[in-house]
Amino acid sequence: MAWNKIIALISILLVFIIRVHATRQLFGYEKPLLAHFNGVVFQCPNNGIDDLSLDSIRQTLVGLEDTIVYSLIERSKIARNSPAYENVTFLGFHGSLMDHLIQGAEAVQSLGGRYQSPEEVPFFPNDLPPSLVNRPNCSQELPAAAASVSVTRNISDFYVNQFLPLLVPKGDDGNYALSVSSDLVCLQALSRRIHFGKFVAEAKFRNDTEGYSAAIRANDRTTLTNLLTDENVEAMVKQRVAKKAMIFGQDVTLDDSNNSTDFKVDPALVSRLYDEWVIPLTKVVEIEYLLRRLD
Repeated sequence: MAWNKIIALISILLVFIIRVHATRQLFGYEKPLLAHFNGVVFQCPNNGIDDLSLDSIRQTLVGLEDTIVYSLIERSKIARNSPAYENVTFLGFHGSLMDHLIQGAEAVQSLGGRYQSPEEVPFFPNDLPPSLVNRPNCSQELPAAAASVSVTRNISDFYVNQFLPLLVPKGDDGNYALSVSSDLVCLQALSRRIHFGKFVAEAKFRNDTEGYSAAIRANDRTTLTNLLTDENVEAMVKQRVAKKAMIFGQDVTLDDSNNSTDFKVDPALVSRLYDEWVIPLTKVVEIEYLLRRLD
């Protein structure tokens, strides 16, 4: 029964991919077609990264903590559903149901211009259709070689194989599309948070260009790591995300004396997520970015 559901979902996805491919053939691979859509001119949001101050970047990262915690709460409601992550070969495509659905979702989002921002990095970058929307550059331009840094494979690997089994209940309820769509929200939020390290690295580079340049030219990863690391800030971030998991993960009641410790997602697990994966991978992005910064 599980495999019948997977095959049915893959069939639907293949129809979707064929339609996306037809769109790509229709419009070609030229530059984006539209500077506006249905008469609406696209403008930068007020909370866009319009400067590279660490304070501005920090505000964005704090906001992304909310997104991550809420997405984890939603995914924790659904069973593990392991068949959705098992590789299969179907009509020439080898991969999991999650791979299929994420690839299709990214194709649609690419048409809307999602991946024109350096912090938005696709998990399946090959053969993405061109954007139909010419979005304005809402962020400070980063050097192209450095901005291309990606750790999406690392993110997907730790999320599926290490973190997800700790987050969700065991079992198979057959809701594969629902679980994978929830995974996509989690993965994209985590990826955006981690790849925002490019902006952090650029801001720190500009604040101490001489010190960073010397370490970059010497290919000195240890010195770069020391320059980038602020253990007090990292400890504060881990404490803050744990507290957010406590606050966001409580059941709302009309009883003001509710002191329940039964949270929807374990605050210690969210803190561990940042400690073992988010912060270290962010640092990888920052270092790889800096090593390309002078190219």
